[in-house]
Amino acid sequence: MPGCLSYVVATDPMDADALWITEVWDSQDSHKASLGLPMVKQALTAGRPLIAGFGERFETHPLGGFGLKPQ
Repeated sequence: MPGCLSYVVATDPMDADALWITEVWDSQDSHKASLGLPMVKQALTAGRPLIAGFGERFETHPLGGFGLKPQ
């Protein structure tokens, strides 16, 4: 997706029913724009019945890392 630098889905070793999804975007605007893409809308619609609920949401500001541009 335009602006998506990283998208990782991981299991939680302490909770077999939980998933962690970590996304890195080049900007909040890119992330917002992605939510309007037809394929993202389809994925969200298909996934909602599988999601019991959303836990906490954390927003961070990466300082760097493999594949990320230094800030």
